Amino acid sequence: MEYYKIIEKLEKLERLVRANKSVLTLEETCEYMGISKSYLYKLTAQGVIPYSKPNGKLIYFSKEKLDRWLLQNSTKSTDEIKQEALRYTLKRRR
Repeated sequence: MEYYKIIEKLEKLERLVRANKSVLTLEETCEYMGISKSYLYKLTAQGVIPYSKPNGKLIYFSKEKLDRWLLQNSTKSTDEIKQEALRYTLKRRR
């Protein structure tokens, strides 16, 4: 039982270390995004996702660019839409 607790703590530490990295490897990116290697290769081959290939072989990903890419095309919540409508209406009354 103690063995499993140690493994859990090690995995938690690994996730914390990865969270502080600004450049990720292919494997780290898959884990960070929760996708398979084959799907990530497909995204890179199609030029859909930003990546770097400094020596022509290994590919790396900027965590900052990944976050921006992951959050593009976001959908506003109902509250956000209502607040925007209220602000717009209040501006038009003046």
